[in-house]
Amino acid sequence: MPHLRILSMCTFLAVVISGFGGCSPSSESGAANTANEEVGANTTNDGSPPTYGVDASWPKELPNNWLLGQVGGIAVDSQDHIWIVHRPRQIDDAEYGAVADPPFADCCAPAPPIIEFDQEGNVVQAWGGPGEGFDWPNTEHGIFVDHMDNVWIAGNGANDSQVIKFSRDGTFLMQIGSAGPSEGSNSATQLGRPADIVDPETNELWVADGYGNRRVIVYDAANGEYKRHWGAYGNTPNDEDDGGFDPNADPREQSPQFRSPVHCVRIANDGLVYVCDRGNNRIQVFQKDGTFVNEVFIAKTTGAAGSVWDIDLSPDQVYLYNADGVNMKVWILDRQGLGIVDSFGHHGRQAGQFHWIHNLATDSHGNIYTAEVSTGMRVQKFSMR
Repeated sequence: MPHLRILSMCTFLAVVISGFGGCSPSSESGAANTANEEVGANTTNDGSPPTYGVDASWPKELPNNWLLGQVGGIAVDSQDHIWIVHRPRQIDDAEYGAVADPPFADCCAPAPPIIEFDQEGNVVQAWGGPGEGFDWPNTEHGIFVDHMDNVWIAGNGANDSQVIKFSRDGTFLMQIGSAGPSEGSNSATQLGRPADIVDPETNELWVADGYGNRRVIVYDAANGEYKRHWGAYGNTPNDEDDGGFDPNADPREQSPQFRSPVHCVRIANDGLVYVCDRGNNRIQVFQKDGTFVNEVFIAKTTGAAGSVWDIDLSPDQVYLYNADGVNMKVWILDRQGLGIVDSFGHHGRQAGQFHWIHNLATDSHGNIYTAEVSTGMRVQKFSMR
């Protein structure tokens, strides 16, 4: 697919992604706080958790007969615009009738892989695809818009060992790693099917690395210089130490390493780092230097692809939201005590339901936006009531 860039007539303001602020979880190092899955268990916040309803009118119909493939990432910038990265190559050829040679139907065409929406759900701009000077991922996975308006994307294809930095309009700026095999979880340069974010306080690039590797790795977001990395509990990663998964075992003995995939990393304004250890059904919490703080299990007996696919924080930092792609719901956690206080959604294809919820992101108003892979292939907005 060519590197496409389609812009609206809008003009853009320079925006800055604000940091997070709020309460912090228990700081008892090593204490495994196993969340009870029943609503209301371990709630430490005196107020009621927010409730959400789907906005079935969001987003608006895409222009140009565009269709979405699997939506592998979603992000919100400080202008409260919503960005997605999707997988055009994973749409069935039978749906591409308008661009077949010769065309065999009035509809449809693949949308460019990067799309920016405004708050009303209108497309602001769209761009992306292979281009000169960088390795576009084989399978698009993860997007983040940083505090300087740079757009970062990653991939989880077999040879997607890179993250790529673009300007807001799609101009290529920098690549870290390169397409090809991973060099393992202790390589300073090559990644392993990663996802990423940028810390506005330090301008560091944090990479959840990933489907191939089993670590968190940090780079300088300006020049790509390697800074540090670690595995579960702050250990040095060991790709050979899988240990199997037993939900009834002591996690430090049974799962001393992250299990593939390490699917997300999020940073709160108080400096705590939250990591999605999806295969182990857990969120691990660290300080920025890799010191382990705490962990919480979500739907601990979940099998298959795990329960912790993505997390984001409420604007006031009181709550964590966890996208659970196997149980097809969003868990709401009290960040102070890491207890589950509510959830919404279930498996289905109607508005407000999920089929493989993969990512989520919150805006400054507390609304939640979700992205679905597999045959879900959509984004949804949930408004805070």
